[in-house]
Amino acid sequence: MPSKGRVEAILGPTNTGKTHYAIERMLAYPTGVIGLPLRLLAREVYDKIKAIRGPSVVALVTGEERIVPDRAKYWVCTVEAMPVGIGADFVAIDEIQLCADPERGHVFTDRLLNARGQHETLFLGAGTMRSAIASQVPGVQFQSRERMSELVYAGPKKISRMPGRSAIVGFSVDNVYAIAELLRRQKGGAAVVMGALSPRTRNAQVDLYQNGDVDYLVATDAIGMGLNLDIKHVAFSALSKFDGRRMRPLQPNELAQIAGRAGRHTQHGSFGVTGEAPTLPDEVVEAIIDNRFTPIKKMQWRNSVLEFGTVDRLIGSLERPPQDEWLSRGRDADDLIALKTLAASPDIQARSTNPNAVRLLWDVCRIPDFRGISHAEHANMLQGIYEHLSELGRIPDDWLARQVKRIDRVEGDIDTLSKRLAFIRTWTYVAQRKGWLDDESHWRERTRAVEDRLSDALHERLTQRFVDRRTSVLLRRLKQKESLVAEVNDKGEVTVEGQFVGRLDGFRFSQDKAATADEAKTLRQASLQALAPEYHLRSDRFYNAPDTEIDFTDQGGLMWGNNAVGKLVAGPEPLKPQVVAFVDEEAGPDVVQKVQRRLQHFIDRKIAALFEPLLGLSRDEALTGLARGFAFRMLEGHGIIPRDQVADDVRALDQDARSALRKHGVRFGQFTIFMPLLLKPAPTRLRLVLWALQKGLDDFPEAPPPGLVTVPTGKDTQDGYHTMSGYRAAGERAIRIDMLERLADLLRVQDTRGGFEATPDMLSITGMTLEQFAELMQGLGYAAERGEREKQRVEVKDAATEASADVPTTEETTTEEQAPEVPADDARPQDGDTAQTDVSEAKETPVEAAQTAATEPQIEVFYTFKWAPKRRGGGRPASQQRQGKGKPKSGKPKGKRQGGKQDGPRTFSSKPKKEDKIDPDNPFAAALMGLRDKG
Repeated sequence: MPSKGRVEAILGPTNTGKTHYAIERMLAYPTGVIGLPLRLLAREVYDKIKAIRGPSVVALVTGEERIVPDRAKYWVCTVEAMPVGIGADFVAIDEIQLCADPERGHVFTDRLLNARGQHETLFLGAGTMRSAIASQVPGVQFQSRERMSELVYAGPKKISRMPGRSAIVGFSVDNVYAIAELLRRQKGGAAVVMGALSPRTRNAQVDLYQNGDVDYLVATDAIGMGLNLDIKHVAFSALSKFDGRRMRPLQPNELAQIAGRAGRHTQHGSFGVTGEAPTLPDEVVEAIIDNRFTPIKKMQWRNSVLEFGTVDRLIGSLERPPQDEWLSRGRDADDLIALKTLAASPDIQARSTNPNAVRLLWDVCRIPDFRGISHAEHANMLQGIYEHLSELGRIPDDWLARQVKRIDRVEGDIDTLSKRLAFIRTWTYVAQRKGWLDDESHWRERTRAVEDRLSDALHERLTQRFVDRRTSVLLRRLKQKESLVAEVNDKGEVTVEGQFVGRLDGFRFSQDKAATADEAKTLRQASLQALAPEYHLRSDRFYNAPDTEIDFTDQGGLMWGNNAVGKLVAGPEPLKPQVVAFVDEEAGPDVVQKVQRRLQHFIDRKIAALFEPLLGLSRDEALTGLARGFAFRMLEGHGIIPRDQVADDVRALDQDARSALRKHGVRFGQFTIFMPLLLKPAPTRLRLVLWALQKGLDDFPEAPPPGLVTVPTGKDTQDGYHTMSGYRAAGERAIRIDMLERLADLLRVQDTRGGFEATPDMLSITGMTLEQFAELMQGLGYAAERGEREKQRVEVKDAATEASADVPTTEETTTEEQAPEVPADDARPQDGDTAQTDVSEAKETPVEAAQTAATEPQIEVFYTFKWAPKRRGGGRPASQQRQGKGKPKSGKPKGKRQGGKQDGPRTFSSKPKKEDKIDPDNPFAAALMGLRDKG
């Protein structure tokens, strides 16, 4: 047993500052070596020492990483990679209780027995190792340390109620991922830390947690090995784990090692369980809190004095049993299993015939199985490496390049990238071996670069899957009670602290629909808090906005640009609607009132402008008696009243009253009493909205397209809709009331005693064909009788003098009898023909065609219209009433006496047309005109 210098064991629970003390002691010497249980922890300690002494004197040596400057004085290593026999002044071994670990214990036991510093040696670990160390290290001094903070048991907690700055421990990759996914949905996300991660990925994930980007950490039991994190609570999601052979319950000392990560320095910590983990027994809780555990009685051991004469002798030396009762030969490690597998191969036996070949075989077998595949597959890979080394003395560059190239890809999911990282760790380990490659530095850099790329990609995938940055950022800022900054772009998209949270439409916030139910509460809380100033700024802009930026919809909505900011509701009077503002309650009453006042001002001014004639009529104090009552009826009717609804009132009005009403623009039409200025599109659109509000309709009808004289009546139109839209229904179509009055004026001047026919002016006013006009007149109460007759002929007197330029003429004007015959040779080509046409086949000239048309009879269709009201007691329209002195009587019109007898309802007939109008620009018509003049 070596006995160099002072040997001291610093024992105690976690958070006692043991590792920090060891670093201080090592830096007090010119040289030193410290062995750590994990390469993650080794990297952390390396960074600390490098920051103190500089990179030129600090070395980092792990299985996959080797940074050794020329003037290295301080070596930070994993326990397996510690250099032996360099004669350092100081040596420290951390987590010495791992001597009892079934897989790695023999390595720690070997360091306990054989690793010594020239001046000082420290063993750091749990108090359970006191007796074991005392039995194996004569003269060792013990120093016990107490926790710097208290550790309490918090019992079971649901993940949804897990406090911030918590670490949830799982014991399988699937378990870790499931918990992290749940935390993402409920808490905004979690960082993931596992022993299988590369240092670069692990550090990036830890930074997420340490920087506060996420409030939760999901990890394996790897966090129990000295990682110093800002953890306040540790929760176990299970109390058993698979140790590589079987599922077994965690021992109290193992639970304590992990639970001890809660609390840092003087900050107290707590631990508990979550998920499906059962409640911890009281005796286990007390043991963890009081740090009282069963002392370690056996340490794992494997012979380190190896024989390399043959493979069998090597295996025998490795399997040699210990001679000390404190030592126990553990189960075969992966390197011994690989050696036994390769030793059974005849080819390997043929190559391993001397000590150097056996030593090389053993070095190859010690390549860790980072991939975690079957022992057979791992052995096959090792055999390939060994064959290259035994044949060539090195690994061929092209062969290694192919292996690395297959791995150097960053696409894929988390599992794919994790497997590639495990594969590249193998080649990173190979690149660290001296003498195995021609250009070791090149391959170390190459494999390190690939590992870094894969590590960054894996960190990105982990963050994408398990971290909702939006929710985590907002939660952190809310917890810190800092004022949140909201930004709203021109599309209404709202970002809080750079995170998209939803849209602000007018003064109503709608949060991102992609957010889950668990995120919704956080998003709304953060968004409304941040939007409070924006509501006030926006309401000020809206209050000062011109009316041109505000409008109403056909459904009574109120718009500010493209944003709905309110709606109209029925008021106490037809032209005094009220408004309801669309403003979030969280915006505050001041914003609501400001928006509501601005909308009320807008609609009041809009009504005042569009209905100015009607409002002037209602405010005219000079109107009295029946005239004032009629003005009130006009106001109720929004400026349009069917005449049959107020027939008695109209008859009761004297000429002075009518004159006073006409001064305000009231027109007493034959069918409707209306104000023509209110028939324009803008007043009509608003009138329909106000009418729908008064009627209490759920679905407001739209105004007809502007400019149409007639529109279809429809089947499901609300009673009164056509009147409010400025039309009168007449059968299947409705005609605009001002055009209907123009039509009535034409009918009134007709001599309608025997019925009448439609004139071109009537068809022009309505924009209809004769058949459509007949249907319209029937809808207005007329009977339409269809008939056919021969068109009247027009005699053609002299076509030659009036013929168009298309008819060949001589320079001298002649009559039809004097016109010379045109010879065949002079026949003009038609439509580009080049050949001359025979006179017998020549087409008729326009004159001949006109003469032919004048001799052939033509039939025309006509309609005769007579007033025929269908309803009982229905009277004729004013245009059909008798013209003369006195007032016409109401009721059915009387017929004119013929031969001294009453012939019933009189009929009306229009005079026949004197002649058809002829278009002078038509060549055919010009020929007809010439024939007519000649006749």
